[in-house]
Amino acid sequence: MTDPIADYLTRIRNAIKANHRIVEIPASKLKKEITKVLYDKGYIQSYKFDGEGIAKVIKIALKYHPVTKISAVAHLERASSPGLRRYSKAKEMPRVLNGLGVAIVSTSKGVMTDKEARQQNVGGEVLCYIY
Repeated sequence: MTDPIADYLTRIRNAIKANHRIVEIPASKLKKEITKVLYDKGYIQSYKFDGEGIAKVIKIALKYHPVTKISAVAHLERASSPGLRRYSKAKEMPRVLNGLGVAIVSTSKGVMTDKEARQQNVGGEVLCYIY
């Protein structure tokens, strides 16, 4: 697999389209940090890290509206790829849907949202957009 982050996002998108409640994804440190950001911003209901060694997985419980059954995640898009990295300075950090969405950024101070990166005045690689 050449792009594990794209695979992570695709598994979540596919689970949402199939109306699954839980999705299992192979774990890595970066994926764990992205999952924590998604949980903190309210896009997923809960998450759990299982397994040891190579068999580590992240179990993500997706969030849906109780009545209309519409997912909390409307759009999930990879911004940077291995062939074309997208870096941004703190002042030029992208705004997703005029601030309604979130851009997840990998910085020297860890994985955070675009708003947090602007507040801490750090730039980095823009990993994905979510709204």
